[in-house]
Amino acid sequence: MGAGSARARYLVYFQYLGTDFNGVAAVRGAQHAIGVQNYLEEAAERLKSVVPVKFTISSRTDAGVHALSNAAHLDVQRRSGLPPFSPEVLMEALNTHLRHPAIRVLQAFRVPSHFHARHAATSRTYLYRLVTGCRRPDQLPVFERNRCWALRADCLDVAAMREAAQHLLGTHDFRAFQSAGSPATSPVRTLRRASVSPDPAGSPFVLPEESRRLRFWSLEFESQSFLYRQVRRMTSVLVAVGLGALMPAQVKVILESQDPLGRHQSRVAPAHGLFLKAVLYEGFETVTPPG
Repeated sequence: MGAGSARARYLVYFQYLGTDFNGVAAVRGAQHAIGVQNYLEEAAERLKSVVPVKFTISSRTDAGVHALSNAAHLDVQRRSGLPPFSPEVLMEALNTHLRHPAIRVLQAFRVPSHFHARHAATSRTYLYRLVTGCRRPDQLPVFERNRCWALRADCLDVAAMREAAQHLLGTHDFRAFQSAGSPATSPVRTLRRASVSPDPAGSPFVLPEESRRLRFWSLEFESQSFLYRQVRRMTSVLVAVGLGALMPAQVKVILESQDPLGRHQSRVAPAHGLFLKAVLYEGFETVTPPG
């Protein structure tokens, strides 16, 4: 550490289409698997920090999962005598040097040196997109592929899905919706919001003659934190309710069973329909993602 050099910590928000990535986390020592973090840290090398810049990611996302707004903190230590970068300059520099077009830095803030992007988050919101009326994969517009779960059914029982979602609200042991491999020490989580609604905007990529057949739906879940693949497992169960394969009251039974290996709760909705929509912190005005 050079004499007089100062380390500055930043909180950055960024978004990405997850299709090309092996998740958000960096992949070390692999030739073909790559994470969003790899590209962010590669861009940060151009900042010429005295110590290498590492991104501490707020919310891990799997391969194929997208983010309208994820977050991370990073430390930049400039050479002695140079002032810290302003948040605006940092954001512009990262975007200038990002080598993948499916990643964009949205905002940057200076934060205290003890700030931690994962531990300090007060809320995380996930969005899951569904489309009905798609009998064959080739009936989905090419611009929507890898961005929603296409269901062959013509409709969903949304009222039943909303009733079922009410059983998930509140503080529960969610181990029935947790996939193996979770690092969480406790399966107890508090689900603050679970909504099911038609997407009023539909999709801008659907042709007029297709709009009578294809209908888009949004599921949103909010909690301070989630278990590994919890959102995708809950989505799969709610879709089963919407298709008539489960009754709403059965969701309560599944939750209370604490059994992740049951017939319905062991199914995981496809990664490509899931978006991390927002990560919130006390005291920061953030970009409001669309939707």
